[in-house]
Amino acid sequence: MGEFWVNRDETTINQKTRYTEIHVPDGKPDVLQQIEHGVLQLVAQVNAIGYAIPGINESHLYQYRHLGDAVNKTDNLVYNPRLDSLQTDGRTSGTPDDRWAFTNRTPHMNYGTAISLAAASRALKDYNPELSKEALRVARFIWDDEHNHQANPEEQTYSGRFSNPEFMKSIECRAAFELWRSTDYEDYKTRMNELLPTLLEQFNRNASVIAQMIPFMDNAFKKQVRPLVEAYAGELAEVDKENPYGVRISTAGWAGNRNIVQACITNYLLHRSYPELINPEYIYRGLNYLYGCHPCHNLSFVSGVGAQPKKVAYGSNRADFSFIPGGVVPGIRILKPDFPENREDYPFLWSENEYVIDLAASYIYLVNAVNSLLK
Repeated sequence: MGEFWVNRDETTINQKTRYTEIHVPDGKPDVLQQIEHGVLQLVAQVNAIGYAIPGINESHLYQYRHLGDAVNKTDNLVYNPRLDSLQTDGRTSGTPDDRWAFTNRTPHMNYGTAISLAAASRALKDYNPELSKEALRVARFIWDDEHNHQANPEEQTYSGRFSNPEFMKSIECRAAFELWRSTDYEDYKTRMNELLPTLLEQFNRNASVIAQMIPFMDNAFKKQVRPLVEAYAGELAEVDKENPYGVRISTAGWAGNRNIVQACITNYLLHRSYPELINPEYIYRGLNYLYGCHPCHNLSFVSGVGAQPKKVAYGSNRADFSFIPGGVVPGIRILKPDFPENREDYPFLWSENEYVIDLAASYIYLVNAVNSLLK
């Protein structure tokens, strides 16, 4: 399916009956079923609230610290005020919802959701045509609504990169790109071209976005980008001087496996268009690092993968000193001034040992990219 034709089928998933069983194929590619699951959630959010929201969380401590399958977090009952429960003060009140939705509106969240839905609409076109159409409709609705929306003072704003004008232009440009690919509507391409100069001015920050665009642009654009990729390749060589592992290890407060995987994916996308400039070694090193070629110890940061995989982590199952196969942890954190740490005796350091879903998805992409290069 898609770029790598990942048709693996190891799981039974039934959205209507809300039933899932691992290790039991159902004749459908698992990746498409995962995309379908995410699209159903995003579409439901926008249809219910009118825009994309940051998240939906459990509302009680007992749910947060649950053990076992994630289904234990919810009673699967829609809130009903007639179902009374006894409170600690002796009064009764309606059974509380077991989910809290955070409904603050932000432009970057809206554009990010439009990007996901527009791209997903292409993936689902043959698998689930109706959901594909709905995903694209919602993506276009978000685009139009964001361009016509007048923010009010009560809307929450973000500091840092989420309020950075260059970042916002980058994410709007990517939304225009994905919508153009899915609709062939010229207005999206026009807006994309208007925003591209800003992206090219900060090539390193936007390299992954630009790399995705190159195969769909004309030769003039590819020639325009080439000197920027040459400079980028020169900077990759400088990373070799930082440490023996050939990747950029984060020195911030959160360990850097996500950045390492994303950098290798960017290198793959650029290598695809400029194989003579980007050495594939800068792609392979990411997996080498994850699988044990890193400081502190030689464990694989991917639970269940590798000769000595990570078995102490913090995931949706709060059982102490447990792991979830396929989970990827943040990795090595540098304690000041220069001490690398990834604890095996304490899983609750989020910055070292917390599973993050988008990192697992990026890891899967990188594995398939490497497989495609090695054939």
